[in-house]
Amino acid sequence: MRFALLGPLEVSRDGDPVDLGSAKQRLLLAALLSRPSETVPTAVLAEALWGEDPPASAAANLRTYVRGLRSALGGGGPWDGMPRTPGGYLLRVEPGRRDVDLFDQAAARGHRALTLGDPARACEELAEALGLWRGTVLEGLPLPDALARWASRLEERRCHAEEDYAEALLAQDRFPEAVRGMRSLVERHPLRQRAWGRLMLGLYRGGDVAGALEAYRQVREVLVQETGLDPGPELTRLHEDMLRQRPLPAPATPAPLPAVPRQLPLVTADFVGRDASLAVLDSALDREAGHPETAGIIAVSGMAGVGKTALVLHWAHRVAPRFPDGQLHVNLRGYDEEGALPAADALQGLIEALGVPQSRIPPGAEDRTGLFRSLLASRRVLVVLDNARDSAHVRPLLPGAGDSVVVVTSRERLHGLVTTEGARSLTLDVLTEQESIGLLVRRLGARVEAEPAAAAEIVATTGRLPLALAVVAARVADHPAFPLHTFAAELRPAGALLDALGDGDARRVLSWSYLALTEGAARLFRLLALHPGPDLPLDAAAALAGAPERSVRPLLRELARLHLLTEHAPGRYLFHDLLRTYAAELVRSVEPFAERSAARERLYDHSLHRAHAAAVLVQPQWLAVTPVPPLPSNSGGHARDADTALAWFAAEHRVLLRTVAQAAEYGFETYCWQLAWALTAYLAPHGLWQDQLTVQETALAAATRAGDQAGQAMACRLLARANSRLGNLDAAEDQLRRALELYARLGDTTGQAQTLHNYVEVCYMDGRLAEALGHGKEALRLHRLSGNQDGEARTLNAIGWLHAAEGDYEQAIENCTQALDRQRSAGDRNGQAATLDSLGFAYHHLARYDRAVASYDEAVTLFRASADRYHEAETLVRLGETFAATGDTGRAEDVWRRAAAIFDALRDPEADAVRERLARLREA
Repeated sequence: MRFALLGPLEVSRDGDPVDLGSAKQRLLLAALLSRPSETVPTAVLAEALWGEDPPASAAANLRTYVRGLRSALGGGGPWDGMPRTPGGYLLRVEPGRRDVDLFDQAAARGHRALTLGDPARACEELAEALGLWRGTVLEGLPLPDALARWASRLEERRCHAEEDYAEALLAQDRFPEAVRGMRSLVERHPLRQRAWGRLMLGLYRGGDVAGALEAYRQVREVLVQETGLDPGPELTRLHEDMLRQRPLPAPATPAPLPAVPRQLPLVTADFVGRDASLAVLDSALDREAGHPETAGIIAVSGMAGVGKTALVLHWAHRVAPRFPDGQLHVNLRGYDEEGALPAADALQGLIEALGVPQSRIPPGAEDRTGLFRSLLASRRVLVVLDNARDSAHVRPLLPGAGDSVVVVTSRERLHGLVTTEGARSLTLDVLTEQESIGLLVRRLGARVEAEPAAAAEIVATTGRLPLALAVVAARVADHPAFPLHTFAAELRPAGALLDALGDGDARRVLSWSYLALTEGAARLFRLLALHPGPDLPLDAAAALAGAPERSVRPLLRELARLHLLTEHAPGRYLFHDLLRTYAAELVRSVEPFAERSAARERLYDHSLHRAHAAAVLVQPQWLAVTPVPPLPSNSGGHARDADTALAWFAAEHRVLLRTVAQAAEYGFETYCWQLAWALTAYLAPHGLWQDQLTVQETALAAATRAGDQAGQAMACRLLARANSRLGNLDAAEDQLRRALELYARLGDTTGQAQTLHNYVEVCYMDGRLAEALGHGKEALRLHRLSGNQDGEARTLNAIGWLHAAEGDYEQAIENCTQALDRQRSAGDRNGQAATLDSLGFAYHHLARYDRAVASYDEAVTLFRASADRYHEAETLVRLGETFAATGDTGRAEDVWRRAAAIFDALRDPEADAVRERLARLREA
């Protein structure tokens, strides 16, 4: 099988042409051939076929085109040269089967012969290379952007080969051929100054002085019109030499033997860990032999100070013997405050290191790229490009064909190199805890083993960042008589880590990444420090910025690309502690107080209204508080149903806990207590009573400071429920009395009824059944007075439970049946579940076990449907008791195991009591 891309796409099998089918199949083949024998992601293939807006059926259509292409290439027989691989497809292409490969190899041989002063050999090789071209790359196909860029790079290599061919012809005095070739080239690419220079030389040496001078006039006119610039110094000097009849540049002369560069910087001896990352780097050396179509490229990215350079240099020294033609290294200074090293300057140093005299290095970056690639085409060299700014910064420095390997380090993710050049991506994270301790041991020895707790605290405080660990270790080493816990204590206050890293210039290093941001991304980076953490989604970032999500999304991607944020889960972003501290310093120094306060208010407003809407969906029977009116900037975007609301709470509840505390800290008391109310809809059903206690204590303090009686009453009532579940019955009763007093003062009948309902539970737990029944009856009266039918039904169930607890099971069933009828009519799933649990209890004690099991089963299903895990587990315990009473020990054991698992997941100590039941059951 042979593949021809240097012109219309053609494939032949044993010399016979292959019918490739539709244009889409041909585009698919072209995309696969642009990255032969490697997996091309399905997203890249979809873009090749449909552009940036593929249809909904793209995946299915792609599979259809793949089948068609397999059939065409397989000739109807079994063929496995195009397998499906994880994430995409690949096309197996043997070495030398693409005309592109044959062109690159012949062009590299020709350029090398020209450099070594053998123009005759250069003419042969370059003529062979150029003879493979039948037109433009993939002529006739509508190329998407990615393939168009690839085709453009091929055309660039063709231009270099044509210019080399003209130079070889000139060296052999074959002036007319050189002139014809260069006229054709400048017609296609009129801005190529090297081609114009070869044209002028060919005309001049062939005796057409006037034609040579006219060519200079033409190129000057084109350059001024197209770019506004005059010709470069090489053309200008050549023109002046012709006018003054000075000696012109001599034909190609032999170059000295190639130098073998050894440019790797020294590394320290305390490198530790990183085994997985080293294995990824090693994999670059294991490419299949005989695939010289492109150099191996690995893009290593990560935040400042994470150890990218240390890792790559450690690996590079280790594998240096496998690169007999040398190792090149250049610091591209991508984030240096003085500016990045231009590609042309970097190329000058790299080419000189390969033995080319400065006088023979062309002035332009493009020409230097071509020469650099030619020099490496027949060598095996390791190239380390350290501290690159972005993909565009690196591209001119990448070798072309050959066996060289390139490792690029950058704070940027370098997606462009991955998608276009086929680079392997390695994102470096902070050290593991074990590696961090190992680094300290390597530097500090027995002091770490003597104070393991202090060492662990230093590791935690530095966020396991190698730069921070190294600087702190150096400070510790300078004071051998000081105990380790002294340095651990130094790092505890907020901002202390950055201060401690002063010797390592951490702020300056971080500022290089920050200064590389666009204005919008820099502002967002600062404002994100106001978020309480631990992580945040897009909508919260948009709220802080006061901007639409569509405009904030690319800013988050920019921050993640530069590793100033980490997208640790899809759509959720995380700060490293050091970067959060740095951002906090920036926001305090750059953003006025009013803007910081406004950003916080936008965040709290966003959080409250999303949480309030979610709480109403999760607990529709609750009487909701009326939230503060939303700000004009609030974009809405609430959950659509109970399931999405629960999923939102699950993702956000840790953030919301911190948001409640932060809102109280910064004086946003109403947001604080109302958000705490909304959060109860998730915390209570999940049995997260300690979190509920903490959040309601904060809410009560905030509402008290604000003099908000409604907020105080609500927080007292919800705080009492948490205390009662945690066994603090005296505290719960005090808070309920205070809530009743506040609701009475406000004239809030519903609030009083809800509080009395909660009072029933406290009295029941304290064994005061008669008092509990009295509070229940008063709550029922108040619910009826205020017209709250949902509350009335739930209180009827509570009264029924109390009758069951007193042994009056028939009365319990009567009360609970009334409650259940009303709850079914209202669609109160959670209320139904609680009432069915009460009915199951009553039926069990009347020995009506079938009815008990049916009631409990339905209650468990409804509790699970409403994500009320805590009460689901309680009902499972009682269901197990019914099974045990009927002698069905197998089912009893099963449901008790399920209950224990739920309590364990909720970290509730009731799990131990359930396991004791299981143990007694097994003994019996």
